[in-house]
Amino acid sequence: MLVAGGAGYIGSHTCKALARADFEPVVFDDLSNGHADAVRWGPLVVGDVRDSAAVSACMKAHAVSAVIHFAGLIEVGRSMHEPALFWDYNLNGVASVLAAMRVNGLNRIVFSSTAAVYGQPGGDSGELLDEDAPTVPINPYGESKLAAERLIAAHCRAHGVQGVALRYFNASGADPEGEIGEAHQPESHLIPLAIEASLGLGPRLTVFGRDFSTPDGACIRDYIHVADLAEAHVRALDAPVGDAGFVALNLGLGRGLSVLDVISAVSRATGRATPFTVGPRRPGDPAVLVADPSRARAVLNWRPAHQTIDDIVATALAWRLNPRFGPASATSAARVA
Repeated sequence: MLVAGGAGYIGSHTCKALARADFEPVVFDDLSNGHADAVRWGPLVVGDVRDSAAVSACMKAHAVSAVIHFAGLIEVGRSMHEPALFWDYNLNGVASVLAAMRVNGLNRIVFSSTAAVYGQPGGDSGELLDEDAPTVPINPYGESKLAAERLIAAHCRAHGVQGVALRYFNASGADPEGEIGEAHQPESHLIPLAIEASLGLGPRLTVFGRDFSTPDGACIRDYIHVADLAEAHVRALDAPVGDAGFVALNLGLGRGLSVLDVISAVSRATGRATPFTVGPRRPGDPAVLVADPSRARAVLNWRPAHQTIDDIVATALAWRLNPRFGPASATSAARVA
């Protein structure tokens, strides 16, 4: 399996899941956001996913039979300031991979998509989102991901390819066995930033907005463990796609937690208060995003193993205390007193 972006956070966890399912993951990654040390279950080919000739040569050299596509940019806030960059990587990268698939006669792609394609349906009402909800993104990150989905779907109709877009909500946690974890540079995700603040290893956390129409005024999200996401990608390789040849599926727990709920979970895990300040809302941030994951559970026969925020945070904390690679590995591992 070609895993584009397989040296990154979710990609590396999926490579481990693929190896456990007796697939060989061939990672194609430019290492701009990934880590060579996270590639442990198959070969690494360093290259730009927008270079279709290089992607095609990799497919041919390694006798690839299908593609899982993660390569792209993910930071919502950054997309508001650098929209052209996000459109380039997130759409042109997919176009490049689809062209290489045609050259090599491949007909199955699993695409890493996002809940950001929905925008903010219903304002701040916070209803569970199923896959039939309107897709009206409110930031360039979501717009570029939705455009990539539509390109894949059109490719499926035109060329008989089979595509699965997995729209996941907030990926979180780390490999329960501690081999790989979250090591973004710079880090933008809530749980690792809260852990850094709680352990005194990073600055005070900033909560972006407490004036949303939610019970405690903070954003609400659906947090799903990265290992459960990885398992869903493996299952999507042979999932039914219907007559259209394309299906989009939500991946989440179907339960929302506020930023303050997550901060409390981090404090429980570390045994320390998590210092934070309240800042203004970030442009492009919806108030509530919570999945209705029932279709994915039925189509993929998928049941997340990690059901609580305390379980998710525990794996993230264990990784931070003993990181195998990434920026934190260069410092002495912190210990919770």
